[in-house]
Amino acid sequence: MVKVTVGVLALQGAFHEHVVLLKKAAAALTTTQSSSSQWDFLEVRTPQELEQCDALVLPGGESTAISLVAARSNLLEPLRDFVKVHRKPTWGTCAGLILLAESANRTKKGGQELIGGLDVRVNRNHFGRQTESFQAPLELPFLRDLGEPQASFPAVFIRAPVVEKILPHHDGVQTEELERDETVVAPSRKAENDAARKAMSRDVEVLATLPGRAARLATDGKPVYPEEEAGDIVAVRQGNVFGTSFHPELTGDERIHSWWLQQVEESVKRLQ
Repeated sequence: MVKVTVGVLALQGAFHEHVVLLKKAAAALTTTQSSSSQWDFLEVRTPQELEQCDALVLPGGESTAISLVAARSNLLEPLRDFVKVHRKPTWGTCAGLILLAESANRTKKGGQELIGGLDVRVNRNHFGRQTESFQAPLELPFLRDLGEPQASFPAVFIRAPVVEKILPHHDGVQTEELERDETVVAPSRKAENDAARKAMSRDVEVLATLPGRAARLATDGKPVYPEEEAGDIVAVRQGNVFGTSFHPELTGDERIHSWWLQQVEESVKRLQ
């Protein structure tokens, strides 16, 4: 039996809710024998606690506040090493997705630090202010990996970002993004070994989009024609780094957490 320690960054935001659903998901996986691992969950506030982790969740909250507290706690550089040098499994929700992006716009330079790891540009607060938060049913084909018919997922969007652009993969910094106004770019890091380099070099996969109709109704309620809209990108994966615009931790539905723990287990076994 493999012991797997999953950390949840606990500097600000909905970290406790993630821990609750991770424990629920692990119990379900163990009951159905979908997992042979021994799971341990840890709230991470120091570099020493991060060192104990095989995988990490970056919760929703306020991305600027999380990055500021991480810098003051001497966690920002260890987080970049965790994601980009060691390439350990990492999942970011909402603010966590912003932190994992290689580029984020609607951001004044010097006002937001990024960790990086996903070759995407995110548009912060795409859906507007917190008063314009909403819930929408999402079809998530990747949940079929759980092996049973899946109903739509009740996705919660709160001041949510979207993936505005999939960027070409570079070994270094996204230099073209540096030329954009009000855009911040993550610093470069080199993967430490062949397995990490292989994981980092994979292309970004789009795992879910929010239908155009739902996005429009969330803002102004005008009539729309869904078949004419591609929709907003709200879930992506690049190797073992995963990001969602929405907050699965606020739903009580553990399916995405179960799916992600399975990905973590497979990744940990590959890196051993």
